[in-house]
Amino acid sequence: MIKVGIIGGAGYTAGELLRILINHPDAEIGFVQSSSNARNLISDVHIDLLGESNLKFTAEMPFELVDVIFLCMGHGKSKEFMEENTLPESLSVIDLSHDFRLKRAGNDFVYGLPEINREKIKATQKIANPGCFATGIQLALLPLAANNLLTDEIHVQAITGSTGAGQNPTATSHFSWRNNNLSAYKIFQHQHEGEILESLTQLQPTFNNGFNFVPIRGNHTRGIFTSAYTKFSGTIKEAKEIYSSFYSGHPFVFVVDKNPALKQVVNTNKVVVYLEKHGNKLVIISLIDNLVKGASGQAVQNMNLMFGLNEKAGLNLKPVAF
Repeated sequence: MIKVGIIGGAGYTAGELLRILINHPDAEIGFVQSSSNARNLISDVHIDLLGESNLKFTAEMPFELVDVIFLCMGHGKSKEFMEENTLPESLSVIDLSHDFRLKRAGNDFVYGLPEINREKIKATQKIANPGCFATGIQLALLPLAANNLLTDEIHVQAITGSTGAGQNPTATSHFSWRNNNLSAYKIFQHQHEGEILESLTQLQPTFNNGFNFVPIRGNHTRGIFTSAYTKFSGTIKEAKEIYSSFYSGHPFVFVVDKNPALKQVVNTNKVVVYLEKHGNKLVIISLIDNLVKGASGQAVQNMNLMFGLNEKAGLNLKPVAF
């Protein structure tokens, strides 16, 4: 049984982790740290866990009692945490922030996208969990990169749910502003672009064309709807064969023939990918839940791989159709 610790247990990603891990057949939660909520029941904050667990938040971090910790703190906080704490050599770390995703000198974290780094994930003790937009966009484009087929500019628009902005309310995340509303932000300069481009060039080192990304704030709570297009000289049949072959060994990715809907993936670790060919352009749609495959579900998927478990353990989550 894998003993788990969660650092920064009050936010959305930690809540999603708790929902998954409470029912994980091979994991047991050792502690959930939150200084501001110490000694309170986790169900006082994550109210849907009422009756699911009697765990309480703690201010302490007893690393010696667990095998792996998940860092669910704000961006910049994980780097501070790693600098300020001496961790046991046997302890594994899965970071859900942006701090260790990009390749830099001295960064020994493996980028935790199983669809391209599965074997590296199995062999490491430190994982940088990918960003939510980055996950959805990469899974739309990686099969093309793996076949050296990104020969022109890439155009992407992706719409995310409000939970992607975190739990603390802001001027653009509170209900009155977000409900019945849409807006674009960080056009062509979103922080996830760096990790996306690193993964594309990992598979296609010659790629140096434009990457044009327009992020959209949606008026829903969960899920990312990504639509991308780029030039593609092959047929739609060839495109589907390329995508199906690339994802054949990856249990959470489904390449479908029917134009999909976001509710197919909400509350699950699934990825749905759909293709259309229009003239010389290939259109790719990919759908994920930003809190599950885009964050906590993928983090548990990485934990499973790190500890030699079934990759799908604890992740048989059911979508909500209505």
